[in-house]
Amino acid sequence: MRFEAPLVPAIFKTRPNRFLGIVDINNEPTSCFIPNPGRMQELLHIGATVYLIKRNSESRKTQFDLVLVDLDGMLVSIDSRMPNKVISEAIEADRLPEFRGLTIEKREYAFGDSRLDFLLSSGSDQLLLEVKSCTLVKAEKGVFPDAPTARGSRHLKTLIRGLAEGRAAIFFLIQRPDAKAFTSNEFTDPKFSETLRGAARRGVEVYAYNSEVTSEGVSIGSKVLVLL
Repeated sequence: MRFEAPLVPAIFKTRPNRFLGIVDINNEPTSCFIPNPGRMQELLHIGATVYLIKRNSESRKTQFDLVLVDLDGMLVSIDSRMPNKVISEAIEADRLPEFRGLTIEKREYAFGDSRLDFLLSSGSDQLLLEVKSCTLVKAEKGVFPDAPTARGSRHLKTLIRGLAEGRAAIFFLIQRPDAKAFTSNEFTDPKFSETLRGAARRGVEVYAYNSEVTSEGVSIGSKVLVLL
């Protein structure tokens, strides 16, 4: 998924709230939107080099979105909206063998009490798909979530119910290239971890991939081992 405009480098200063950041662009303090409610404490620290994309909209309070962080020379995508775009592009290009033969029938598909990211179909077969963004990596393992997520547990329960109508899957896109495995964050959200293990036992498919991240865009990387 290519960025629609050149990125603007900046230096991260502070995060007044979950979605607002203050950065320096050429030594000028500038506010920006942080499109990710996660904590990201290992990424968004004072002095970190970050990259912004300019948004032209009169309805916005800020002119920029913060989309990449330079972590010791490695670029990390932090935009939680990006995984849906990357996965959509990969499915349409038939780059994911797990979903081969399936096409995207609906996006933001309402099912039960949740709105899932995709409904995939192939004739009479269907697959409910929920995509999650992962930015935290510890000891070469992508770890999700980095903050408690009641919404994530609710999505898993919806996927379990969806098994009555066909396949159901949750897909974790680790938005950096250094992860070689994936695991749930037992310490931060034990309820989500327990629900994920239960969903897998019931038949919900669990996949995780890392990403290739450059200043030009983000694309699907390699499949990694899922450790539950």
